[in-house]
Amino acid sequence: MAEFWSPVWLSINVSLLAGVIVAILGTAAARWMARRRFRGKTAMETVFLLPLVLPPSVVGFLLVVLFGRHSLIGQLVERWFHTTILFTPGAAVMAAVVVSFPLMYQAAKAGLEAVDPTVEGAARIDGANERQVFWHISLPLARNALLSGAVLSFARSLGEFGATLMFAGNIPGKTQTIPTAVYMAMESGRMGLAWAWVAVTIGLSFSLLSCAAKLGRWQR
Repeated sequence: MAEFWSPVWLSINVSLLAGVIVAILGTAAARWMARRRFRGKTAMETVFLLPLVLPPSVVGFLLVVLFGRHSLIGQLVERWFHTTILFTPGAAVMAAVVVSFPLMYQAAKAGLEAVDPTVEGAARIDGANERQVFWHISLPLARNALLSGAVLSFARSLGEFGATLMFAGNIPGKTQTIPTAVYMAMESGRMGLAWAWVAVTIGLSFSLLSCAAKLGRWQR
């Protein structure tokens, strides 16, 4: 039983932590980019959305190059914290954050841009500053889009395989998530165990996508 549940709980924990990080970063980026025009905006948005179209193996390769033991960041982390990022649960979280960020960003940007500017303007006229307008007007009005983005990001993190395998590895009990566990079980001919993990993943993903669909209908 421990062999079965370990990848499940790790996947859920990684996805939850990545989901919180992505929700914060994606919403902050969307707030900064929404309704703003500046030179280089298209290029910046392209960078934000690039993980959607890049092969997961390419994302994993770039993460290894940027945060591996031979990179500047990796060497600084090893010097300061006496540990490495590569092949750790933190690496799995980072991989999940990168691949799921575009979904949260797109949903948050669409939600914030859909907020009626006259409502925000009325709050400013009444004396609210930009932070108060964002927290008390924009966020509540865009909440369904933000929640939908968070749910989709969690589901994407749950199914992440390629970048996680390259950057975090497949260490049982440490970095082995459901997708990598399914791959290893299939390779070793343990089809019953693989099917059990697949069933859990399908169940979780179906529930999450149903929630996202309901939030989308409420938003309309």
